[in-house]
Formats: sequence, structure tokens, C-alpha cells
Amino acid sequence: MDKTVWIVDDDRSIRWVLEKALGREDIPYRSFTSANDALTALSHDPAPTLVLSDIRMPGRSGLDFLEVLRQQHPELPVIIMTAYSDLDSAVAAFQGGAYEYLPKPFDIDQALALVRRALAEPAPTPESLIPAEAPEILGQAPAMQELFRAIGRLAHSHASVLITGESGSGKELVARALHRHSSRSSKPFIALNTAAIPKDLLESELFGHERGAFTGATTQRPGRFEQAEGGTLFLDEIGDMPLELQTRLLRILSDGHYYRVGGHAPLKARVRIVAATHQNLEDRVQRGLFREDLYHRLNVIRLRIPSLRERPEDIPLLAQHFLQLSARTLEVEPKHLSANTLRLMASFEWKGNVRQLENICHWLTVMAPGLLVEPEDLPPELRSTMAPASTLEWQEGLAREITLRLHRDDHEIAADITEKVEKILITAALSATQGHRMEAAQRLGWGRNTLTRKIQTLGLEKDWGAVSEEDK
Repeated sequence: MDKTVWIVDDDRSIRWVLEKALGREDIPYRSFTSANDALTALSHDPAPTLVLSDIRMPGRSGLDFLEVLRQQHPELPVIIMTAYSDLDSAVAAFQGGAYEYLPKPFDIDQALALVRRALAEPAPTPESLIPAEAPEILGQAPAMQELFRAIGRLAHSHASVLITGESGSGKELVARALHRHSSRSSKPFIALNTAAIPKDLLESELFGHERGAFTGATTQRPGRFEQAEGGTLFLDEIGDMPLELQTRLLRILSDGHYYRVGGHAPLKARVRIVAATHQNLEDRVQRGLFREDLYHRLNVIRLRIPSLRERPEDIPLLAQHFLQLSARTLEVEPKHLSANTLRLMASFEWKGNVRQLENICHWLTVMAPGLLVEPEDLPPELRSTMAPASTLEWQEGLAREITLRLHRDDHEIAADITEKVEKILITAALSATQGHRMEAAQRLGWGRNTLTRKIQTLGLEKDWGAVSEEDK
């Protein structure tokens, strides 16, 4: 029997693109505008070999459709497509038994490669769906989509995970997402920042202590391992853990047992360890500051969180989310960022990453005078930091602007940016030459007729309409 692909999407353009691509590959296909139509066809027609389905459609959702398919045809691979790029969509898709998760807009060659692979492989074993809550992590950037996929695939794993990323990038959010979407979600999630606890107290914080173990220990006290029983223990800033405690942690990861401070009876550690650091652990291993054997124990699966400056296309999405969140907290109407403000924010370095963006959005909710936030409404320290100071910076800013518009799926980008650049060039050159077109054209490397034509085409005559005696 021929391998047939079903396309289920209410977006006509998506169906058209996929139909043309599959047709070029000689892959038979059928298209449906809703999950209900596809299910009706499934009730009396042979099942397809592969399904490509959108998540959000009128009527039954793609996830509901996926659940029905898992019940009726558990081996049928389903690729979930969505323009709503959040963690919950990705995790729900994987936990619902999806073969893969494809965020829109997608590269058609990548989509075809995914289709070919799915047609040649069996679908994964279905898992139960977890009810979706408000998305805790947002991101449309490819690096974030990879992170969402990894969290979805790790949902039922008990392996240790090492999360790396700069301060403020959201390492604890990822750790909480790993827990919330795991089979341990009904058990505790316990977090401990190992850099925030004094060295002398950290051992007791982790493992607990017996009564009389040291001066002031008047009662028995459970440690974080006991508090996290059956759940997840998140050890933040693991790179700062003292070497002697690294040894004890390694022993727990090796044999699963530990002792309270001052205790003699071994306790079983039934927790999943998720560790995080903003430091380069490989470098700390080389410098003798971190045990190499512990590093390998923790580094079973590594998740790297990209910095915010690596994903400027996510700034509008995140900013809107934080502005709405702040507005709800303060019980005011949410602010909105103008296009110029978003362009400026996309060029900022964001050394504090998502946490810094969240703080800025809260500041704007309180301090910005109007509902529409313009560049002059941004905090002074932010405006001064964002001002380009070198040729390299304006080139990087232009590259970020182009990247942002590409990810917004804008069209005619080259023509629009070229027009804006030419307006800036002409205005600056004529200003520098006091309106002398001949000299301005020479400085720009154009002929005078070319400059005159561009002034007319770009609508600059109202500003530079007068022709000097020298140019006549």
C-alpha cells in the first residue's frame, strides 16, 4: 500500500505549501481543514501512514485529535504543527504521543526531511496527556524549540540533568518544567542555591542533622534530600559547591545512600537530581575546583539555555507576556511597546537576560506615562547602553533587526531596509554639504542625476527640494 500523508490545518496557505512539497516528492496526500473532517474520513477510509496536524483549529484541537488517534491507531506517527511556540504546546504534544513537534513558520526542506524520516520509522509509545497550565517558558527561537523538545522527551526519564546558561536565563524555570512534566510531579520540587548557603551550613541543609550533632542542634532536622523524597532536588549554582560536599554528593549519586550530619543510619535518596550552573564546569574541572567524576555523574544529559541576546526574535513575545503579568499584578491596563521601542530592545545586550527584561517590563508598567511605550520612556540606563558606539555595533544592530523581521515572517524586507538606509544616507550627505546636491552625490559615490532621482522616489523633495546655484 502507498504511504499516504494526511494534512490537517485550517490555514489554507500551510496546506498549499505542504501539498506542493509532498507532490514534488511523489508522496500521496489528503488535506483536511479540521480535525473533525479528518476523523470522519478515518471512520470509513483506510488510515494514513502519517499525519501532519495543527494544534489550534476551529472545533476539535490538534491535541484532542492526537488523543483520539493514539487510542484508535497507536502506531500512527503524528507531527504536530503550531504557530504558538511555548513549552506547554511542545510538552503536551510529546506526552500525547506525537512523533515530532514542528513550530511555524517552518523550513519546507526541514519539514520534508521530517516527513521522510517519520514514514520510515515507527511512532513512539503513547503517553498520557498532562493538563496544560499557563506556559511557564516562552520562545520562538530555534534554540528554544530544541529546548522544548528536550524537556518533552525527558518527561518520563529519571536521568540526572545538568542545565547550563547565563544568570537570569531561566535555569530554575527549566528545572521546574522538567519536574512538572515528569511522573514525579505530584511529589515535592525542592530548590537549593548552593552558592547562597554558608559553607558551614550547607552540609546540614543538604543532608539534615541529628539532635546534638553540633552546637545549636537541639532537634533532629531533615535535609533537602529528605524534603524532596520521591520528587526532584534542584541544586542551583552547583559549580560553587565545596569540594568536600562534592564528594558526599558523588557518593549519593553512586550508591543512592547518605547520612544525616551526626547520624549513623543510612538513608535512601529517592530523588531526581537536576543541577544548574552559569559557570564553565569543564574549566573548573581543569583547575581542580570541581571533581571530574562528579561532573560526569551530573552531566548525563545537558540542557543549554540560550542567552536572550541569542534570541532577539523572542523579545516581543516575552515583553508582551511580562507587561501583561505586571498589569494583572498591579491591577492596571497593560502597556504596549511601539515598533521603535522593540527595535531598540532587540539591539540591547541583555546581560541580565530574561530576568532583566522582566524587571524592565515591570518598571515600564509603573513608570511609563502612556499605554504605548516609546523609546524615550525606557529607563535612562537602558537607553544609554543601547546607543550604538561603533561601526561594528550598528552592523550588529542591523543584523538583529533583519533577523527579528525574518522571524516575524515579514516580506519585502530588503526593499524596505534599503529605502530606509538610502534616506539616511541622502539626508546626512545633504546636511553635511548644506544642500549642495553635486557635492553630496560625489561624497556618496553617485552621479547627480542618481541623487536627484532618489530624492524624488523617496519623497525627500519637501526637505531638499531647493537646488543650489552650483547644482543648476
